[in-house]
Amino acid sequence: MFSAVARRLGTFGALALGALTLTVLGGCALKHPTANLVMGKVLFSSACGTCHTLSHAGTTGTIGPNLDDAFRQDRVDGVKSTSIEGLVSYWIQYPSKQGAMPAGLYTGQRAQDVAAYVAAVAAVPGQDTGALATAGGVKGTTAAAGKMVFTGIGGCGGCHVLAAAASTGTVGPNLDTRLRADCASPASKPLRGATLQQCLRTAIVKPYAYLPSGYAAGIMPANFAQKLTPSEITALVNFLSTAAK
Repeated sequence: MFSAVARRLGTFGALALGALTLTVLGGCALKHPTANLVMGKVLFSSACGTCHTLSHAGTTGTIGPNLDDAFRQDRVDGVKSTSIEGLVSYWIQYPSKQGAMPAGLYTGQRAQDVAAYVAAVAAVPGQDTGALATAGGVKGTTAAAGKMVFTGIGGCGGCHVLAAAASTGTVGPNLDTRLRADCASPASKPLRGATLQQCLRTAIVKPYAYLPSGYAAGIMPANFAQKLTPSEITALVNFLSTAAK
């Protein structure tokens, strides 16, 4: 097990080895009694999925490591999920200073829930079932429901600034200052639609139909049409069209 875990240390360096050993091998003393996998999936989708690919969560982020690929060999080697959970917990607490992941993204029970969910599903064939399959979903198409999609299963706040959602992500465009202007631009309208609502829907389901200046393809996930239900997409459009300044 330790050799498999040690393969992951390239981004942390040798100084992290002792701390990681304590976290992975002795982490049980640091854990809360029970992890909530459903909450872990919701939290992962909200803040982690925009940067990481994880098949069970339906996320395709490429800024950070592909978590299915990262643990595929560990599954083959028979590494236990509890050991993977310990490593993910360590990554959340002590992310690489050379990477884009902020320290302390989640702490305490929330961090444990995310780590437990990743450990349960990373590089595991199939799809989530039961309560996990519907985790984070919302009902209705109101702006309030759309805000829940934005801050929850959509994971939009991890990449975008939007005051109405109290989000501060900087990977993608600042939606407070650019959304309306970008949608109204002559270059955008023929490709994404003439109205704000049409533009938003296209930007969600076909994000590379038009790229705002200063941003490149490959950052925003292109699978929201599959990840979100039609009503969740409509709710998100309704929220953004009223929230953007």
